Amino acid sequence: MSEQAAPGAPAPPPPKRRRLWPWVLLLIAVLLALGAGAVSAVLAREVSAESARTVHIRYEVTGAAEDVTLTYSTWKGEELSTGRLTLRSLPWTGELDTKGFMSSGSFEVSLGRSGGDVACSVTVDDGTHRTARASGAFATATCSGF
Repeated sequence: MSEQAAPGAPAPPPPKRRRLWPWVLLLIAVLLALGAGAVSAVLAREVSAESARTVHIRYEVTGAAEDVTLTYSTWKGEELSTGRLTLRSLPWTGELDTKGFMSSGSFEVSLGRSGGDVACSVTVDDGTHRTARASGAFATATCSGF
């Protein structure tokens, strides 16, 4: 026997439908979390590889000047390495190897009171090349962003 509503009695409410949108939102959140985890794993590998890579930097100064001061800074590992050198004649060349995630720096060539003309050049083994020129008393050539 099937149950039927008595004549004049209200009809029973229809069965409740399950809502689909909370499950769709949950699925989207899970997919986003998995994607973010994959991206962070790739970035972690890239940062680790970059921090282990050794970079060779070559500094060069040419020109005609008698009183030249060189100032350079380079990241070596997690520390900033700086140096200062006074030259009485040109040309001059210096090289160093640096290791670490931040392997960049700057190189300044400053002329003294007697002036002159200088050009600085920085070459990094990844192909980065920076040059600058300066002339006159107390002028400065800056090669940076390598």
